[in-house]
Amino acid sequence: MRLDRIIQTLLPHDEKFFAYFDESVRTLTKATEIMTRFPGMTREERIDTARKIHELENEGDEITHNIFTELNSTFVTPFDREDIHEIASSLDDVLDTLYGTSSRMVLYKIDRCPPEIQMLTDVLHKAALELQHGVALLSDLRRTEDIQKVIRLVNQYENEADAIFELGLANLFENEKDPIMIVKLKEIFVTLETATDKCDDVANVLETILIKHA
Repeated sequence: MRLDRIIQTLLPHDEKFFAYFDESVRTLTKATEIMTRFPGMTREERIDTARKIHELENEGDEITHNIFTELNSTFVTPFDREDIHEIASSLDDVLDTLYGTSSRMVLYKIDRCPPEIQMLTDVLHKAALELQHGVALLSDLRRTEDIQKVIRLVNQYENEADAIFELGLANLFENEKDPIMIVKLKEIFVTLETATDKCDDVANVLETILIKHA
């Protein structure tokens, strides 16, 4: 272990970061769980649900702000400052993208969703649940195998999302006759796939932290 890592380990840390991370990822999983029900909702139900996701997105923004404020006022952090910043930003990006998806589905008045959209929301929720587990492990980086398992699973879900995305687009272009609806649904596919990519970004930060503290 490098000398600076030893010193960082021995010095007292601000434990608020772990609580903020947990709060942030739990806010995300609430939103992804709600999103799994979104494709099967009526238009009226989606309006109300998109509002709830927006509220969660606002909560996420506030948590991210609190993390940045704490980062600027704390001398010794549990791990590198850039990694703390990256985790907070990446989690916030997933939630922002998710809200963008729900609001577009309302604005575009999409009444019928292809099955692949439901599949993407399900995979996204699974990835978010794994991130919740992984973030909880940040307070004990000695659990290397457990953290590595989270990283592998999130990467696996991201790959699954890529495959579903490609299948969904292929079926969309083959079966949908309305060119305007094709444009609308393609954008929904893209935003959901982007959300799973951003989950993988969080997992990549976890891996970076793990490597630094090995």
